Amino acid sequence: MIYRLTKPVFHTLSFFLTIVSLLPSSPVSRRIPFPGKHPLLHKPPNTLLTNYYTYETRYFQQTLDHFSFNDRPKFPQRYLINTHHWSGPSRMGPIFLYCGNEGDIEWFAVNSGFVWELAPRFGAMVIFPEHRYYGKSMPYGSKDEAYKNASTLAHLTAGQALADYAVLITDLKTNLSAEASPVILFGGSYGGMLAAWMRLKYPHIAIGALASSAPVLQFEDIVPLETYYNIVSNDFRRESTSCFDTIKKSWDVISSVGRKVNGLDHLAKTFHLCGKLRSSDDLYNWLESAYSYLAMVDYPYPAESEMPLPAHPIKEVCKAIDDSADGTNVLDRIFKGVSVYYNYTGKADCFEVDEDLDGMDGWDWQACTEMVMPMSSDKNSSMFPEWAFNYTSYAEECLNEFGVTPRPTWITTEFGGHDYMSVLKTFGSNIIFSNGLLDPWSGGSVLENISDSVVALVTEKGAHHLDLRGATADDPDWLVAQRTSEAKLIKGWIDDYYTTKKAIFKL
Repeated sequence: MIYRLTKPVFHTLSFFLTIVSLLPSSPVSRRIPFPGKHPLLHKPPNTLLTNYYTYETRYFQQTLDHFSFNDRPKFPQRYLINTHHWSGPSRMGPIFLYCGNEGDIEWFAVNSGFVWELAPRFGAMVIFPEHRYYGKSMPYGSKDEAYKNASTLAHLTAGQALADYAVLITDLKTNLSAEASPVILFGGSYGGMLAAWMRLKYPHIAIGALASSAPVLQFEDIVPLETYYNIVSNDFRRESTSCFDTIKKSWDVISSVGRKVNGLDHLAKTFHLCGKLRSSDDLYNWLESAYSYLAMVDYPYPAESEMPLPAHPIKEVCKAIDDSADGTNVLDRIFKGVSVYYNYTGKADCFEVDEDLDGMDGWDWQACTEMVMPMSSDKNSSMFPEWAFNYTSYAEECLNEFGVTPRPTWITTEFGGHDYMSVLKTFGSNIIFSNGLLDPWSGGSVLENISDSVVALVTEKGAHHLDLRGATADDPDWLVAQRTSEAKLIKGWIDDYYTTKKAIFKL
């Protein structure tokens, strides 16, 4: 079956990490955005305006557990494939493989225009395999069965996902007699982490990887725990110190109002909520989520879809907060600001602060098992209230929700992270870590060159994997230059591969 995808105009990835935050009142459970639970990822991409990307949808019968020999049922792994520009096996045409993230693979396909735009230049096949337990790639026949309990979710791990991609591409190359075709990996956010890890774990399968906005160091204490929220805060402060200060003051005001008689009703009215507010914590989470997303998608051009945003959205949020009439109270200023994010078109009459997008989400499981990415907020440098990561509370919540205990050191055991510079210099090659410093996840990524072939491409004004998005007429020069550098590096990897192959053929 052939589908035509439309050129993307908006995208933000977010998987959710469970942490414990401290409001002025009491501890509450919170979820913060990270690179597939954003609302747009759970809607079919059929509302975009112009046909742009073409692919064929296929399914591969994938092994459920690659690391045991138990006779378990296979599951259908969806993948999208385009061979229109592929130069074929006889010319060792390259294969571009995007490592699917924690969501519907179609969303990652339509929002990774750079991959599609490079393919004709390199005569490349394009493949977007879907991550197991997401989209339509469900073990046990359905999401309800796959998400039934800890036993059925047990095979939802990064290691199993990488093995899926390795098995899939190996089988595909064999069937196409394309064993000699080089594979280049792409990925953004969690997908970027997978791309980097796959290059390290399976160097015989992929010759290089572009890992965009990939926080591979956001584990244990490799980076300071307050890094993420400091970057979000600095993004707002760079636009306006008064905006930063207003947001910083707002948390105490929300807490104070919420404790009063009928205070929650007053907050619900102020922020035009559709229903009753159960606690001030719910409002806090709603606002914090908006600020974090805004930092991730602070793009230099308008981004439009069901949730359109203007160019430089943080600047517009701060303008709305700062330009309110004299005498406007803090909460009304905050509402005007956050409306830029939640209601830029002005069409929304009210807002849901506790919308459950899809029930239980796979990332909740991953965050409660191996993807433990601790964070905190420092009162001196952050515009958010102070809190410290509390592993005991984190583990208790995971035990209550899934009946499992997290393994906070497993990712660094499996993929590394500590002493990463010397390790990558010794054992790594052909990896691009691209980051924009406005992106709060950039603080957990590799931001300096490790070697001639493990390279960091950093842009001061870039946001969350902006480089993977399709080119537009509004792209600033620095973004064009970043993509040009990435294409040049990828070309070098492929040329080196061909040179080596030709030398072997001559022997």
